[in-house]
Amino acid sequence: MSLDATTSPGRPWLTGMREAIPLLGGYVPVAISFGLIATQAGFTPWEAVVISTLVYAGASQFLFVGMVAAGAPLWLVVVMTLLINLRHVVYAPNLAPWLTPSRAWPWLMHGLTDQVFALAHARLPQLPAAQRLGWFGGAALLAWASWIGGTALGALAGGELVARWALMGEILPFALPALFLVLVAPRFTSRRWALALGLTVLVALALTVTGFTNLAIPLAAACGALCFQVVKFGPAKQAAHAQGEHHE
Repeated sequence: MSLDATTSPGRPWLTGMREAIPLLGGYVPVAISFGLIATQAGFTPWEAVVISTLVYAGASQFLFVGMVAAGAPLWLVVVMTLLINLRHVVYAPNLAPWLTPSRAWPWLMHGLTDQVFALAHARLPQLPAAQRLGWFGGAALLAWASWIGGTALGALAGGELVARWALMGEILPFALPALFLVLVAPRFTSRRWALALGLTVLVALALTVTGFTNLAIPLAAACGALCFQVVKFGPAKQAAHAQGEHHE
């Protein structure tokens, strides 16, 4: 996926919104699914929208609704939500080199999701420093608005949509993972990224199979990040590897 599009010097936020449009293909269906599930769990449509506005974390929101509906204590709900979102501790250092001095960045980090991170990590290095804040703000705002709008649609009309198109209920949960896979797949062209991502997938699968589903995402992300930081292929090793592939 190429992200070499140029930006308008006066309106980088508009470019950010335009380049974030593909994210809506994953955000809106899953947000509709969340709105529907939240109302089925006993939340009002307004409460579902407030959750998407303030929490704004897909997996954590589904967990939050499920645990509250099951009567779990509030402290456990908060702990599990924070545990799942622990992966953002990994995201921040990877974006830090491209952030320009501004007091707006801490507020904009509310819009840092998995998909926005993947897009920003590839796009910010290509932008002039003066355009990065506006670009990120536009991309994050569009993604956030689509998530809130999708939640409202699911909470108000999700039941009718699923009743009319039963297959939609089976497809909706796969939209966001599929989008994230498309964003991450190009990273497998790098040996270092491929090793880290491969380890992340294996650890997540192993934890899920053994019954540690809630821990799978944060622990797998931590293992992948650690692998990426520890394992480095030097120029000599890369050259030797490339030469070996050439002889083959």
